[in-house]
Formats: sequence, C-alpha cells, structure tokens
Amino acid sequence: MPTVVAVYTGQGLSERIQLLFREHLPVCRLVNITDDSLIADVMRAGKVTPAVRRRLQQYYRQAEEIGADVIFNTCSSVGEVADWARPMFDTPIVKIDEAMARQAVQKYEKIGVLATLPTTLEPTCRLLRKEAGSRSVEVLDALAGGAYQALVAGRPEEHDRLILEAAISVAARADALVLAQGSMARMEDALKRETGLPVYSSPRLGVLSVKSELERLGKYTDLGGSRR
Repeated sequence: MPTVVAVYTGQGLSERIQLLFREHLPVCRLVNITDDSLIADVMRAGKVTPAVRRRLQQYYRQAEEIGADVIFNTCSSVGEVADWARPMFDTPIVKIDEAMARQAVQKYEKIGVLATLPTTLEPTCRLLRKEAGSRSVEVLDALAGGAYQALVAGRPEEHDRLILEAAISVAARADALVLAQGSMARMEDALKRETGLPVYSSPRLGVLSVKSELERLGKYTDLGGSRR
C-alpha cells in the first residue's frame, strides 16, 4: 500500500482531503502532520520566516522517515518552501495548488485570484505567473479581508459572503476565478452560479496530482490497487 504524508499548516482542510483520498485513492495510507502554529507565524510576520521554513523542512524529513512515497504540501502560503525543499529530498513533494494554476493559465488569459489572507494571495499570484511562462496572462487579485478570521471564529456565513463580494468585485474583468486556499473550495459552486465564470479550487486537483505521481512512480494502479 503506498503511503502519502500530508503536511498541514492549519486546521480545517484535512477532513476534505481525507474524503478526496477515499474517492480517488482508496488503496492508500494517508498520514497527516499538522502544525497550526505555522500559518499563525506566517500571518503574524506577513511572510514565510526562516523559522517556518526550517520547521517545514523538518516535517518533510519526518514524512520520509514515516515512509512516504509522496509528500503532499497542502498550504499555498508556504508553497514556495516546497519548491525550495524539493532538491533536498528523494521523495517527491506535490503542491496542492500547482495543478490548479497550470490548468487555469493554459485556458484563460485574465484570471481573478481570490484569497482570504494576503500571505496566500501573493504566492498564488506568483505561482500563476510562473506556470504561465511565456504565455500572456493577466492576474487580477481580490482579497476577501476578514473572511479567514470569520471562518476560524465559527462564522462560515460571513466567510462565504466576504468571498462572494470579492469575487463580484473582480468578475467583470476576469475570464476565470482561482481560489487561493483549499479551505475556500466550499464556495466553488456558489461562485460559478453567481459570477457565471469557471472557478478553480485546489483540493481535488491536488489529490489527483498525488495520484498521478504515485502512478508515475509505479506505486499505484486503479485496476489492481497498489503495487510496489
């Protein structure tokens, strides 16, 4: 049975990821490493600090010691740490948002990026531009200020309302919308209805990327379950 170790910097996403693994990777051992002090430290500093980078590197090392075939980086705020760390590890690190960004820039030229934290908005915009390469892509950012705080305070309706307002503010200038955080995936269908635009979120595409990586490594097949 292949092993995937998912590294979380906060609460609230692991349940959705577990459901997606049961749907797409039912014959897989999923291990979670969660340290919610990481996102708190990023928010406090307004950026990824050297201490956060060192701790993430330690968690990737622990994932290898657990026996991970793939390490799943689930936080877009620290995605650039995964880029930095990849050459240091034999185990592949899959970023939750990479496939989402790649698909969006391949299909659309004007992309609205919605985020509830500035520390996620900026790295996601950079990721889209990186994935675009030489293609001409305009990235339009829209911060749903206060939405993240509303969600962690137990006010999901306020969280959703603020995201919708941010989406409407940028929709007229965009061809598609990208949700910068996995926790925003709950709004995907509602935003499609309200804006009429294609909406991309990262959890499902990220899990499918993990599956593709396991298949590339010869560790997983749908026909026969897992293999080594």
